[in-house]
Amino acid sequence: MQKIIFICTFLLLSTFSFAQVQTGKASFYADKFEGRRTASGVKYYHNKPTAAHRHLPFGTKVRVTNLANNKTTVVEINDRGPFVSGRIIDLSKSSAQKLEYIGMGVTDVAIEVIGDGSDEIADVSTPADNGETSTSTPTNPDAPVANVEPLEFYELNINRIEPDWFGVQIGSFQELANLIRLADNLKASYQRDVTVQVKVIQDIKVYTLVVGKFNSREKAEKFRDEVSNRYPGSFIIDFSKFQ
Repeated sequence: MQKIIFICTFLLLSTFSFAQVQTGKASFYADKFEGRRTASGVKYYHNKPTAAHRHLPFGTKVRVTNLANNKTTVVEINDRGPFVSGRIIDLSKSSAQKLEYIGMGVTDVAIEVIGDGSDEIADVSTPADNGETSTSTPTNPDAPVANVEPLEFYELNINRIEPDWFGVQIGSFQELANLIRLADNLKASYQRDVTVQVKVIQDIKVYTLVVGKFNSREKAEKFRDEVSNRYPGSFIIDFSKFQ
């Protein structure tokens, strides 16, 4: 079978222009911070859609996407942090609940700036920001650009296959970049093959990420239970049904 090598390049910014994306891990505020003042001077309340970021100006509106399940929410930056290596944003508890990672503590996310201090969250949010798949990326050419981080390169060996095994579906994506990053993370974390299933749902192309090649449902169930804390929406796919 012919092997295809595909090189993908993604540009990440530590400080963004609109529609530019930063990826990393998100955490959330502990209950002990309830009512305490943030770096911006306003008090933290767990039920408010707010977050901490190291560099973005206070008042910036950011769309956050959980790469494990593609849930999204919009928050306002009003604090500084998190100051833990690898983490890029600290969400209020209610915002983390919308992204469904409370049980895990942290999750891999993509964040994009969609508004500034003059915008209201309701004005820059879309129906997708209530936890459904995001389909739009607002842009603003006047937003500032700064500090470019190193590029990312991925080498993909792509083969079209006819699977007949069981796998565990981790998530579905419309953005190919998000899928590639999570696939790379999954292969490194679990040392298992990753299969991408291409679907068309209501005329929209969706890429589904499935981990593992199990010869029985029981083995697939065991792996699903292993990853369910980190990826709570995971479920078993029986590829033989597609034959």
